[in-house]
Amino acid sequence: MKFLILSYTPTAGWNEATADTPSEEALAAFAAYQQFEAELRATGEFVTSEGLGHPAVSTTVRRSEGGVIITDGPFAELKEVLASFAVIDVSGLDRAKDIVARMVEVLGEPMEIRPIMGDDFA
Repeated sequence: MKFLILSYTPTAGWNEATADTPSEEALAAFAAYQQFEAELRATGEFVTSEGLGHPAVSTTVRRSEGGVIITDGPFAELKEVLASFAVIDVSGLDRAKDIVARMVEVLGEPMEIRPIMGDDFA
């Protein structure tokens, strides 16, 4: 089963001024994550992962009564922002929970696990 892992980070620690210069804490967290990724590559459970750009340089596209509106920046003001995602292909939800629980324990940031629906939307 494939699962999407969404990683969140507090907005207070990630602002436009720090978008191009990661903190020592961020670099340490990335190094810790790379260890998990290497383990999942070795077991064949890793599919892909990517960090996401700073919310200040994002674009939101939404539909309104007047048509489609495109605006700079995130859609809503949040306390946490989506920082990265990963896709894993594991035996089931229990295995995904085990993996993500270990990541959250080390990295300290919340993560969300979502099943990826197949071609039949199941």
